[in-house]
Amino acid sequence: MLKFLLQRLALAVAVAICVSILTFGLLGATIDPAIAIAGEDASAEKIQALREAFGYDKPLYIQYANWFGSALQGNLGTSPYFGLDVSKLIADRLPVTMKLGALAISFAIGLGVPLGVIAAIYPNTWIDRVALSVAVLGQAIPNFWFSLLLIIVLAVQLELLPVSGASTASSYVMPMIVLGTNAVPAIMRLTRTGMLDTLQADFIRTAWAKGLRPRQVFFKHALRNALIPVVAVTTIQAAHMLGGSIVVESVFALHGLGMLAYESILRSDIPTMQAVILIFSGFFIVFSALSDIINAYLDPRIRVA
Repeated sequence: MLKFLLQRLALAVAVAICVSILTFGLLGATIDPAIAIAGEDASAEKIQALREAFGYDKPLYIQYANWFGSALQGNLGTSPYFGLDVSKLIADRLPVTMKLGALAISFAIGLGVPLGVIAAIYPNTWIDRVALSVAVLGQAIPNFWFSLLLIIVLAVQLELLPVSGASTASSYVMPMIVLGTNAVPAIMRLTRTGMLDTLQADFIRTAWAKGLRPRQVFFKHALRNALIPVVAVTTIQAAHMLGGSIVVESVFALHGLGMLAYESILRSDIPTMQAVILIFSGFFIVFSALSDIINAYLDPRIRVA
């Protein structure tokens, strides 16, 4: 198991370095940060002075080496737009995104798992079809449109929730629903498939033969084994939520990493963009590695493979 963990750790570090190189190279090749800072109407002398001041006049590989060395020490540079250390911006905005992601994945699990269980207990019935329809609908609805719909109904017409901001706990309800709805289909379908396969297993027939109650058979024996692949997909969905919160945070004016990414893109704030992209990719890398580790713990055959 230790060898497996070390291999996954080395792979995660290698992927993170590759992502940082690609991100830095693409941003450096497409955007002139000195012009973005000074403005298109600035004089050539001012632009050149900014290039020299921020080190943008050096070759791209030297800029990356300087940035990477500083990043290893926790220094992600200074935002030319916000005028603050990027690491401070990340530290201020990260809790909002993490809170939203935790609420959204909890919502997705709380809705997707019960729907999958009910659909598997009553296969090929109207209950099963309704559950599958909910899953398809959740995957088809665009986040932007769904966000505006909730704002119109719950905030404007019914006045049950605040329109935007993160001042109260209720401010996270609509963003949680929008972000969590996208993960419900995958969790629901995988739970349904796992339950259907498990209910056909020999140990389930033995449980019925022993005269166990339906609740014990479905939830204690069948669901426990059916949730093994669900745990893995849930970790990936959590990474998708944290990395895909840009639209949701922008619509609901939640000042998290998603909103910071949107603001930095609008202002061509390269140091902030680089850091946010690295953080978002880090979510996927960490949760993917966590998924592999959980799968290896639950199924020892994966460690050998």
